[in-house]
Amino acid sequence: MRPFTRLSSRVMALDRAHVDTDQIIPKQFLKTVGRAGLGRGLFFNWRTDPGFVLNRPDAQGAQILVAGENFGCGSSREHAAWALLDYGIRSVIAPSFGDIFYNNCCKNGLLPVRLPPAAVHKLMSAEWLTVDLPSQTVTGAGEPIRFDMDAFRKQCLLEGWDDIALTLRHAAEIGAYEEKHT
Repeated sequence: MRPFTRLSSRVMALDRAHVDTDQIIPKQFLKTVGRAGLGRGLFFNWRTDPGFVLNRPDAQGAQILVAGENFGCGSSREHAAWALLDYGIRSVIAPSFGDIFYNNCCKNGLLPVRLPPAAVHKLMSAEWLTVDLPSQTVTGAGEPIRFDMDAFRKQCLLEGWDDIALTLRHAAEIGAYEEKHT
């Protein structure tokens, strides 16, 4: 997975609460285990509205999505994180996330940032933000806002370690064990 350190980008705001994974990537796009091309299905049902955020020229190229509370709730489809990444989103900022979605983001290189509702509301009107994982701050709408992230997830994102990369870090020990026990 691609490491995440610091990202400065245009912002797209999705001022909706309880956006579930079925809305992020509808079921008809789940027929693949590949990640490429899923961005075309991102918020597919909402994109028929010409005024929807993904259709607006000012959101084109945005890599930071600011959203309402409980973003990514619902089913455990990892495709939701894949679709956001394939579209170009590298970080989602919200007051809260569905637990499984949060974990899927971290395991795929998409940085989920939890901030207080008032801070998220303020960031909804920002045009440009910087998300800095080493310092755990979001800047661009006044004073830097600090966010929490556990040390293990932070290191994995900084290093670009997904579950496979974490396992491969122990390839020599695994090989020695297998050699000894065959």
